[in-house]
Amino acid sequence: MFESLSFSDRADLSNTHPLNVYLFHLIAIKQSNLCVSADVTSTAALLKLANEVGDHICVLKTHADIIDDFGPRTIKGLQEIARRKKFLLFEDRKFGDIGNTVQSQYTRGPLQICRWAHLTNAHIFPGPAIIDALQSAATSTLTLINQCVSTEISAGTPRTSTDGDDTDSFDEAVESNLLDTGKGKGREERTGRKGSVVTATTTISQTFETHERSPPSLIKSMSTGEGDEGDREEALLQLGEPPFARGLLLLAEMSSKGNLMDEAYTRQCVQAARHHSDFVAGFISQRSLNEEQQDHFLSFTPGVSLPPDSGEETTKDGLGQQYRTPGRVIAHEGCDIIIVGRGILGAHDRAKEAKRYKRAAWKAYESRIN
Repeated sequence: MFESLSFSDRADLSNTHPLNVYLFHLIAIKQSNLCVSADVTSTAALLKLANEVGDHICVLKTHADIIDDFGPRTIKGLQEIARRKKFLLFEDRKFGDIGNTVQSQYTRGPLQICRWAHLTNAHIFPGPAIIDALQSAATSTLTLINQCVSTEISAGTPRTSTDGDDTDSFDEAVESNLLDTGKGKGREERTGRKGSVVTATTTISQTFETHERSPPSLIKSMSTGEGDEGDREEALLQLGEPPFARGLLLLAEMSSKGNLMDEAYTRQCVQAARHHSDFVAGFISQRSLNEEQQDHFLSFTPGVSLPPDSGEETTKDGLGQQYRTPGRVIAHEGCDIIIVGRGILGAHDRAKEAKRYKRAAWKAYESRIN
């Protein structure tokens, strides 16, 4: 439906998921609709890869459950690189269980995916209620993260009770239990001053940030290809941080040979997405699934490969995976973001290879909209 529109124009459409609005602008500014699949097994390897390819991608796809030493250091490192290099984090968890179970898988355990991944994905074979469960878990988790706790501490000299209350007794208890470090001596005797009472008041406040729909003019000009190359860094600074939100991608189609996701299943995914468009950001699919006026979804497409600079095109890997070129999936099938793993991970110079894929995907996108 909107494949002929630029990413910048799609960002201006009403009722678009806030992460998609941000991602549309990010893609246009970086001129990258490339997602790298980080199929590595250690924190060091993951962070090294993120550093190498971060300038050339819009999204990094992770498999946290294969990282042998995954922990807080992994999360902190990923978030720092993502902020610096400007890309979103997508945890390829492929949820597919009853609601109570997926809520725990999403928010608890050693991975705590909802706390750091902007995007994750799910099957709908358990039924569309899995979307409600994940959305509810995301809302609760973001509310918890966003709570700001502040403590105000005040001190004063205790006053003598004039109405028979137990203020003096309370003061004595404070002195005895909190302030007395001498042996049998009260505070007044030790310091020559009257004791004081310390009062701590804790306040919990909560705020939510939304990403502004109308970007500054520089972002708009870069998004439409009118800005200078030197303005790119400034436009990224103006774009700022991603919105405080989470998004879900539905696994609607797969690239592996003989998969069981038939056309009826794909249609069910699209219907479920339309009923949950405030949480579902798009699909893992082999083509664009935007068919109606209100469909503003992103399509992430795996199974993409480029032939070497000199060599034959790879079409399969011997394990059921089938490959197509960026030109095929973007220009002809209307897909938005290509997912590339081994084609980049196995390269001698991964940054250079990521740049090659980025350019091929962007060229295919420009061919489509023009």
